[in-house]
Amino acid sequence: MRTFQQSLRRNKTKYILMQLTPRLLLLALLALTACRTHDFPQYAAKYREYAYVANTGSNTVTILDVVNLRVDRELAVGPAPVALAAGPIRNEVYVLTSGTAYINGSVAVIDAAKNSVTAQIPVGRAPVSIHLDADGSKAYVANTGSNSISVIDLKARREVLRFGAGVQPDAAVPSPDGKTLVVANRGANSVALLDPVTGKVRSVFENCSGAASPVILADSSKVFVPCSAGHQVMVISLAQTADHKPDQPPTAQLQAIIDVGRAPVDLALKPDGGELFVSNSLSGTISEVETNSNDVGGANLIGEDPVRGLVSRDNAILYVADLNSQYVTVYSIDDGKRTGSVHVGDGPSALAFSAAGNLIFATDSRSGDVAVIRTATNSLFTLIPAGRNPTAIVDKSFTLP
Repeated sequence: MRTFQQSLRRNKTKYILMQLTPRLLLLALLALTACRTHDFPQYAAKYREYAYVANTGSNTVTILDVVNLRVDRELAVGPAPVALAAGPIRNEVYVLTSGTAYINGSVAVIDAAKNSVTAQIPVGRAPVSIHLDADGSKAYVANTGSNSISVIDLKARREVLRFGAGVQPDAAVPSPDGKTLVVANRGANSVALLDPVTGKVRSVFENCSGAASPVILADSSKVFVPCSAGHQVMVISLAQTADHKPDQPPTAQLQAIIDVGRAPVDLALKPDGGELFVSNSLSGTISEVETNSNDVGGANLIGEDPVRGLVSRDNAILYVADLNSQYVTVYSIDDGKRTGSVHVGDGPSALAFSAAGNLIFATDSRSGDVAVIRTATNSLFTLIPAGRNPTAIVDKSFTLP
């Protein structure tokens, strides 16, 4: 009798499984792998989300469909794309190509709804970074090969101004209030504050060896600049004094030059603005800086050649891409220590969150793929192929009309 009942149960189970649709089978498999509902949001029919990957070695951008976690397409954009920016209002993504020894760089405009290139805007020689103003109407491109800054009207699709900068500008970042343009001149070891409309220089602060991409606080009161060829971070106050006149530009003064680890190459600011984390690439450490007091909380060992950091929206977790490894390190901010690492592809170099924050995308520059990390478990979900030497990534989400 027992054998017959066991057989009956097996046959019944087999029959039920045969009736399951492929979608139900997929859901069953996801349940077995502990993929909970909050790990993978339910999207509306007209919702779209893509991650754009700049493949410097392939002259292309790989577009990942985040909703379905697959490659949507690969677009040719121009020689050696090196940086990306997503429009905050328009459904557009801007790809900076660095050109060649004989061709100037350009900004390729991608229509995110169609995922096609709609314009190419020429800029200067060997551009290395692109930053947008708060409403996404203008872009600022640092042309390191021509020691200049290109100002682009993104609606008109043209360069409207080009002005001189210091030697080898690494980045030109507008303040959130739109009153100041901060230019880090890597070759000149200096930081310049300019009028973003005219390009007129207001102040120059020297002795920041290898000045790299600045971070400006959300209230535009202070800017932090990593001195990447040394071991310091320069802090400049942009706060207005009590006797400041409304029709005058913000006053600025050097607040501090603080010591961190060797070769600070990246600054990751917490969403609440209270702290920032310095990736010290040659020390294999991160330094924690209090943004109000400029105090450094000490250095923590993090991994081999940390080059990029990203803080979760709840201000609790710092993720660090360790370029000379196959790992993204997980650091608990509240506990002040490493809590683990995620094995990804070879040479993780850039990071981006999905819109919901349930996923992190890490570009693996040497293995030519993108690692998808689940933030709920801080574990690798999958690897998606990209082009050669993927070095930058941005996420763009929107809803079709």
